[in-house]
Amino acid sequence: MPDSLPPTAKFAHPDVTAKGETRASVGWAGLKTLWFNTGTLCNIECRNCYILSSPKNDRLVYLTLADVVPYLDEIEGEVEIGITGGEPFMCPEILPITREILARGHSLLFLTNAMRPMMRPRIQEGLRQLREDGLGQRLTLRVSLDSHDPALHDAERGEGAFAEACEGLRWLTAEGFTVALAGRQSLHEDEAAARAAYGALAASLGLALDPADPKQLVLFPEMIPRDDPPEITTACWGILNKSPDSIMCANQRMVIRRKGSVRASVTACTLLVDDPAFELGATLAEATAAPVKLNHPWCASFCVLGGGSCSA
Repeated sequence: MPDSLPPTAKFAHPDVTAKGETRASVGWAGLKTLWFNTGTLCNIECRNCYILSSPKNDRLVYLTLADVVPYLDEIEGEVEIGITGGEPFMCPEILPITREILARGHSLLFLTNAMRPMMRPRIQEGLRQLREDGLGQRLTLRVSLDSHDPALHDAERGEGAFAEACEGLRWLTAEGFTVALAGRQSLHEDEAAARAAYGALAASLGLALDPADPKQLVLFPEMIPRDDPPEITTACWGILNKSPDSIMCANQRMVIRRKGSVRASVTACTLLVDDPAFELGATLAEATAAPVKLNHPWCASFCVLGGGSCSA
């Protein structure tokens, strides 16, 4: 193994940083959250979407119930299941997938933009039926709002997106569903100010939401394209006073299905769906057998330094 790598080779070697230091890795600590990405197709195209979801991007195809069940069969006990996309309410089998997860006794964190796909009569009736069948108490719908400021949100998601999302939030509240919010803390805004502003917005929409509770309002660090964060070494755990077990890939995995693939597969986390180094196997057992090497800029900027986690 070389003592050092060229300075231009940051995040290039799985075991060694560009400075020749030992790269940090994260071992498996047991399943907290299993994510299902229902596909990269979305009703909108956000300016900074980290997996480039759009109305035309189908490189991750819709999951089916048949894709999902084998992974649920691998789970021992009750855990948190997460559903993300794309926009999951566009997935043709999303209602039977949701029902299967809840019927098995798992809690379900469902990420949505709360826009037109959710507001279709078939989806609304399906959600009501889940609630009436006694399955709704384990379901949390977490709605993404890139900003509490309508202009900033629409600059990211398109004109009218903020108003449409607020309409969806009002419907969820009126129907009695448990709602959480996911926002971004802008680079010029401190956390207390952001939480207060989101709290005021929630109150105006009739949401019973405590903005101080990170499960009810999660604020993600900004992920800047072509950002140049430092590489994470084994020494960083002590320097940052942070445990590897606190990092998302210690206890979370995500199931995806690539266009043209004969079956679904498992990635290390919700963020890294395009780097083959983070596609870990076809089963949960395969995908949790070895430590995850933090060999990507987002491992540093989002997880280790940003303290981000997609789970509740």
